[in-house]
Amino acid sequence: MSTSTQTVHVHTTSRDYDVLVGNNLLAQTGALVRKAGAFDAAFVVSDTNVAPLYLDRVRTSLEAAGFATQSAVVEAGERHKNLATFGTILEGMARAGLTRDSVVIALGGGVVGDMAGFAAASYMRGIQVIQVPTTLLSMVDSSVGGKTAIDLSCGKNLVGAFLQPTLVIADVSCLMTLEHEVFIDGLGEIVKHGVLADEELFDQLTHSPLRQDSDPSYLVHVVAHNVSIKRDVVGADEQEHGVRQTLNLGHTIGHAIEAASGYTLGHGHCVAAGLCCVSRAAEKLGWAPAGMSARIDACVTAQGLPTTTDISTGELFAQATHDKKRHGSGVNLVVPTGIGSVEMRHVSLDELAQIIELS
Repeated sequence: MSTSTQTVHVHTTSRDYDVLVGNNLLAQTGALVRKAGAFDAAFVVSDTNVAPLYLDRVRTSLEAAGFATQSAVVEAGERHKNLATFGTILEGMARAGLTRDSVVIALGGGVVGDMAGFAAASYMRGIQVIQVPTTLLSMVDSSVGGKTAIDLSCGKNLVGAFLQPTLVIADVSCLMTLEHEVFIDGLGEIVKHGVLADEELFDQLTHSPLRQDSDPSYLVHVVAHNVSIKRDVVGADEQEHGVRQTLNLGHTIGHAIEAASGYTLGHGHCVAAGLCCVSRAAEKLGWAPAGMSARIDACVTAQGLPTTTDISTGELFAQATHDKKRHGSGVNLVVPTGIGSVEMRHVSLDELAQIIELS
C-alpha cells in the first residue's frame, strides 16, 4: 500500500476544501497553508498536551513560509471547553492584531478544534480556520464538517457555529505519541461509521482491530476512508437539517454518559457505549433484527471500548433531556436497523426513558 498522502475533497454549499491525510505532514504545514490562501498572519491554538510535542514544529514551518505567527495554549480537556477559555482565545487573537485576512490554525484534538473553530467563526464576524487534528477521533470526525462549539454548564456543545475549514491536515505520525486510551477513543467513531454506512469496515474492525502500531500507510487508508464516509453525509446536508443527523448515531445516550461522568470519560468511549445501548433497545423493541446488538457489542469489545455504563437510568435520562438534539417534547434518535443502515425516529421523552431503561 502506498505511503503517499491521500486527499479527500469535501464539497458543501458554503465552502469546498481538501482533507489531506498522510505521514509526517506537520513539517509541511507552512507550505500547505500558504497554498491554501493569501493570509497575512497565522494564529495557532493548541493545548497543554499537544503544544509541547508539536507547536514549535508547526510555528517554525509557518514562519519559514513567511507568516507572522503567534499562538495561544489552553488547558487540555473537555472541562476547559467553556466560555472562559473561549474568551481567552479571542482576547489572544485580538492582542495578536489578527485581521479578516488572517487564519486560525487549530492544532490538537476535538476540544481544540471546536474552540478554535468557534473563535474563528466569531472573531470579526468570521475569519478562516485550518484544522490540524492530532488525535484519531479528531482526524476521522470533528475536524471535518464545520461544527464548532463550546460547552455550557447545562450541556455539551450548546453554543457554537458552522464554519467549514479552509483545509484539514491530518498527520498520522501524531497518533504514535497518543496515550493508548486516547488512541482507542477514536475507534468509537470509526465503529459508528461502520454501523452507519459500511458493513465491510465493521467486519474488518471486528476481526482485525485498528492498532496504534499499524503500518502508517494502513492508518492513512483507514483515516481517509472514514473521512470519505463523513464527507458524503456532510456534503448532502451541511447544517444537519436531515441526513447529517444520522452521524449522531450513539450520541444521544453517549453524550448523556459523557456529561454524567463530568467529562472524565472520552467522547469515543461514550459514543461506543451509547451505540451499544441504543442497539440493544432497538432490538428489544423490534426495530432491528435479532443478533445485531451482539455483533455491535463484539466489535466494540474488540476495540477495547465499553459496551455499557453503570450510570443510573435516571441520571442518563436527565442528561439526555438537556442535549441539543432535543426537539420540543422529544428527541430525534438515530436507530441502527442493521449493520450499515440506520433510521431516524422522533421519540417522545417518555419513549426515550423507556429506551434508556431497555438499554
